[in-house]
Order: sequence, then C-alpha cells, then structure tokens
Amino acid sequence: MKGDRVIEGRRIRVRGQVQGVGFRPFVWQLARRFGLRGRVLNDPEGVLIWAGGGDLDGFEHALTAEAPVLARVDAVERAAARFEAGAGFEIVASEGSGAETRVTPDAATCPACLAEIRDPGDRRFGYAFANCTHCGPRFTILRGLPYDRAQTTMASFEMCAECAAEYADPGDRRFHAQPVACPACGPRLWLEAGGSEAGDPVAGAARVLAGGGVLAVKGLGGFHLAVAARDAAAVARLRDRKRRPGKPFAVMGTMEMIRAHSAVSEAEAGLLRDPAAPIVLLDKAGAALPEGVAPGQSCLGWMLPYTPLHHLLLEAVGGPLVMTSGNLSGEPQVIGNEEAREKLGGFADAFLMHDREIARRLDDSVERVTPQGPTVLRRARGRVPGTLPVPPGFGGAPQIVAYGGQMKAAICLIKNGQALLGHHLGELDEALTYDAFVQADADYADLFDHDPALVACDLHPEHRASRHARSRADAKGLPVEAVQHHHAHLAACLGENGWPLDGGRVVGIVLDGTGLGPDGTVWGGEVLAGDYLGFERHGWVAPAPLIGGDMAAREPWRNALVRLDQAGLSDVAEEIFADKPLSMARQAAAKGINAPMSSSAGRLFDAVAAILGVCPERQSYEGEAGMRLEALARASGGLRRHTLGIGIPTKSMSQGPIDPTAMIRAMAKGRRDGEAVEDLAFAFHHWLTRAMDGSVRTALAVHKADAVALSGGCFQNVLLSELMQRSLSDLPVLTHQKTPANDGGLALGQALVAAARAVRRR
Repeated sequence: MKGDRVIEGRRIRVRGQVQGVGFRPFVWQLARRFGLRGRVLNDPEGVLIWAGGGDLDGFEHALTAEAPVLARVDAVERAAARFEAGAGFEIVASEGSGAETRVTPDAATCPACLAEIRDPGDRRFGYAFANCTHCGPRFTILRGLPYDRAQTTMASFEMCAECAAEYADPGDRRFHAQPVACPACGPRLWLEAGGSEAGDPVAGAARVLAGGGVLAVKGLGGFHLAVAARDAAAVARLRDRKRRPGKPFAVMGTMEMIRAHSAVSEAEAGLLRDPAAPIVLLDKAGAALPEGVAPGQSCLGWMLPYTPLHHLLLEAVGGPLVMTSGNLSGEPQVIGNEEAREKLGGFADAFLMHDREIARRLDDSVERVTPQGPTVLRRARGRVPGTLPVPPGFGGAPQIVAYGGQMKAAICLIKNGQALLGHHLGELDEALTYDAFVQADADYADLFDHDPALVACDLHPEHRASRHARSRADAKGLPVEAVQHHHAHLAACLGENGWPLDGGRVVGIVLDGTGLGPDGTVWGGEVLAGDYLGFERHGWVAPAPLIGGDMAAREPWRNALVRLDQAGLSDVAEEIFADKPLSMARQAAAKGINAPMSSSAGRLFDAVAAILGVCPERQSYEGEAGMRLEALARASGGLRRHTLGIGIPTKSMSQGPIDPTAMIRAMAKGRRDGEAVEDLAFAFHHWLTRAMDGSVRTALAVHKADAVALSGGCFQNVLLSELMQRSLSDLPVLTHQKTPANDGGLALGQALVAAARAVRRR
C-alpha cells in the first residue's frame, strides 16, 4: 500500500464485551480524533488495535471512558510495538477462530432505529427487523465466533446495495452491524390464519387481537402467545387453551400503558428501559387489568417492546398485550415455524411469522427492583451470555463446567477468570427440556471453545443434571466435584459479591425448597457457616416428613398436616382438611414410607399458606402458595399487636433446630379467631425473620464470621428479603442482584466451589 512504512506505536488488546457493539468503528473514530495511524480488527480474544503517530495516552483513556453503550470493557492491555501502517487508520477483516471474548446479549431497539420505522420518509418505515450496532439480535442469531454475518442466521440474506454501503461505512452506525437489513433484502414478515393472509401482517394481527383471538408471535428467542391484556375473556381463553390456571402472565406495553396499571419508580423505569428489556415485576396501581392476568398477586410482570415488530404491533393494537411463552405446558419455548404450527396450532388463532431463523431459544429475563437495588429472578434474554469476573484468589482455576440442579436448570462455564452463567432452561423432569439442556451444553462448549478440566454438579446422584455431568466426565476422563445444594447457593452469593477465596467465613441463610443434605435428609431451611471450600450446618428449620415425596411440593395440605400434628393440633387438621386421606397420610409419615424428613423453608411456607386457606389443595405452578402468601402479607398494615404472640425465638437461641410449633399454633388460633389473613401472613414473615436472626447472631459468634449472605429461592420474596436485611442492618449483608437467588444461580456456586478446591490442591 502506498505510504506504508514501519512506525513506532502500541499493540493494544481490548477484552470484554466488545464484538457486535460497534467497537471497531468507535475505535476508528477515536483514532482519527487523536491523529493515529494503524488498524483495528476482531479476533477470538476481543479487539486488537495497532496504533501510533498521535496521542496514544488520550486514545487509550477514551477506549474505556467513552465506550459504546452495549460494550463492557474488562481490560485494556498494551505493549510497545513496531508495525507497518498506511497513511491513515483502517478497520480490517477479523482473524482467527475460537472464542476468548464475550458475546453481546440481544439488545432492545434503540431510539434511532425506532425513529426510522416511524418515519414515512425513511426506507425502513414500518420495517419489523431494523437494527444497528446499538441494538437488535445478537446471541439468538449467533452460530459461532468471531461475530461476523457469515456466522449468524442472517448469512442467507444478501445485503442490497444501500445496506452494503451502510455496512461498509465506518462513519455509519450500521458499520459491520451483522443483522443489518431493510425491506428490500432482509427478513420477511407474514400472517397466517388458516393460510397465508394478504395485506399488512401487523394490521391483520391487530385485528385478530382486537377480536379476542390468541396470536402466536415469533420474537427474538422464541414464540410468544399474545392476547389483549384488557380483554378478560381473551385472557381466560388463553388460560383455558394453555391449561395454565394460575401462573401469572407477563404483559407488554408502552411506558404510558404500564403507568396506567402499575406504580413505576424511577429505578423501575430505568430497568424497564435497559437494553436487556427484562420483564420487571411492578406493584399493581391505577386501573386494574383483569384478575386473570396475575391471579392472587400484588404485582404484574411488565416489559417494554424490545423489537421493531413489538413496537409496530403495540401501536397497531393501542393497548397492552399479554405475552406468555409459546410452549406446551412444561416444554421449552417453541422457536421454529414448523414447530410452532404443530405445537401451538391448538392455542393460536393466527401466527405472526418471519423467516429469520432463531439459533437458540431464550426466554425473557425476569427482574425486580428491591429497596436494596435490582435483582434477577430469571436470567435469560438480554443478560446472557454476559459474564461475571471470578473473585480474587481464583486466578489459577482451570476451565470448569457446572450443571446446576434439577429445577430452573442453567449451566456455568469458568474460563480465563470469567464465569459465564448460562440461560434459564427449565425443569429437567420434562424430557424435551432435558434435550434442550444437553443441546445447550454442546452449544456453549462449541461457541466458547470451552474444554473443561473439571466437572461440577449437585450432590444428589439421581438428578438428571448430575447424571449428565458424570456421563460427560466419564467420556472425557475428567474428575467430578459433587457440591451440596445449599453450599452451592452460599458460594454463588459470595461469588457474585466478589468475596475473595481467602476472605474468611460468612454465615449464610439459605432458604429454598429442597436439596439433598450430606446426612441423607432433605434440607431447605439452613443457617450455614462457611466459605467456598466447605461449611458447617449451624441451624435449621426443625424437620417434618414430606408425605408423598414430591407430592408434598404440589399439595400444601400435606405440609400443613404434619406441622399441625407436630404442634399437637391434630383436631385442627381434621377440621380444616376433613376431605383428605389423613389417616393414610399419617401412617406413611409414621412409617417413613415415601416421606423423607425435611427442613425445607419452602414447604413451611406451603404449610402456613394451607393453614390460612391459601391454595391448600394443589399448587398450579411451583411456588404459588408462597407467592400468594407474600402478596397477602404485603397487603397487611404491617406488624400489629396480635402478631407479637407467635412464638418468636429469642436472639440468645443456641445452635440446632429452629422449632416452628409455637408459630403454627398461633397461625391456627388466628384463623379460628377470625384474624385477617393478611396480618397472619405478615406475622409468619416476621416470625421467620426473627427466628433466622437469632440463629445467625449465634453463628457469627461461634464461627467467628463477620458477614451474612442471603440465598435460596425463598429470598425472591421481596418482603422476606427486606425484613431480613432490616433485622441485620448492623451487619454486612451479601445478596443476589445479577444472578438468581433461586436454583438458576446454583451452577455458578458449584463452579466456584470446584474452582476453589482445584486451586487449593495445586
């Protein structure tokens, strides 16, 4: 090249989430501003820059200080270098294969693209697939790295001359935006309602919804089933067809629509507008939506439209839409067109389809804002595959894969000082969900060039995730670290908070459904003292039998029966549950026939709910009784005089079991005396908080720990979390924010425990 010569400068490596976010054109513009010569390119490790001839220090500072909105810069590494350079600064082709860099999650439509699809004079007016380097599909279309168009599901769409010009212009916001497209060359949208429908597909879809119909909509990570959220009959129709009697539906609306039906704080509005565009749980307020949208709940799960298609559809309908996952009950979300026709044909009156393939299914993320900040309940679209840095002290850890638990399955990879917690997969009892889990394992390993030296899994040997872990380890000749369920929860909370490997012990309150304890019993209401390497069990909810095993998690009356019997209130149980097979259940409990002993806090929630008459017969979805109990408690006026007599343990309690019998007696008496169910529900939350506080403070002294960690699915309960943190306000308290407190974060904890043990063995 004319003007080439060797110059003195720097070789600069930028690591992090720097591909697919407009980082190279950003670098190109900075280089021109700072008078630099050289080049920039993508490779498997991130972005590589050769630069010299100008203000290199100012340039390096701006790389981090002014990075694009979707970028996450983990490190900028530099070294003096001599290299050939032309007269200016160039963006050159990607090099290499493999994966050392981060992949950008899918991002909600940016204001610039939204303005274009609303502008009648723009060539993308009304186009459902507009995107640029600041927004659009990323992980859901990606087949491999480096992130280039040929490695995505956009490869089959050849760019027209105008799109190609934008793609090639470093000064355009669509420079190397891999999904760039327009109506002339990009994906196509159509409506099917018994056959392909002519005319504007969005307008036709709006007519289906306005008529009370159920619409299947192909989105970024899969299909949704949509109905008009203000149409009670349509909501009921969707529930009936999907056989989903009580589980809350998510709702999509503009900010104006959301504010009409829910209270929205500044922090919640910010979370809704985040590029991840998660579902955000918001308190009901203002005009009520039909009760069928979220039966028995005080919150609604809202999300803003996050693709041009969603914006166009909402504007055409003029009202909020229920948007629930398009799947058969218990199965993974549908992603293919033929699959949708086959599986959703019995649900949907019409299909809003397109021809851009979805490379991997991703559910919507679910989050909420608490008094302590935002927290993730389900980590999926928009958050995955974002990574977390491993805490200090883990630098020598090998590559590790961890497989999580049976419920809310997710996979975690550790590589190069980063932990990648994968997307929510679901319950592995369902065969198709397990198939998706196995596929996700292969997908992540291939996409991120991951070659583990160590495999981690749950202590329970019969969980499908554990069996898969051992099978993969056996096939590759790898060691397996089995990690106790609640230890993994504790480690996940420590890891998210950056607790160092040598940071010392903490006391963990781990409250959830069930997990196998090292003593062979079923744990779930635990006060542990420990770190990444190990733990001791300090306190626990006094155990009770789970009559019928897994059936106890589905039928709350079973848990109420055993707790009432333990409290000497068998007569109350016979009165409340007169129509149940109590004699048979008691015999099973007495003989230990399919009735394992358990300290589960989740089952204690179920027991109290059933005593108070809250869905005692059967839960229509996991956690329903606990969620309804929380909603009732939040409707209470708070701690009232009568709640003080519920057997709250003193703060001087010793190590060992935490006995709920006095509280159970108070619940039964309160119901008999006609106390408000809301106040009794609050009283139970208050009792649990005080009981845990007493055990924790003893544990802190006994085990010489200085901080407390809160983990486990029960801490998705905002009221419980708030009361617990208020009670422990004089202590450092670690909580989950970026990873789920529930089993969706379990794999992270397993991976860190395995990593800690590996580091210490070296």
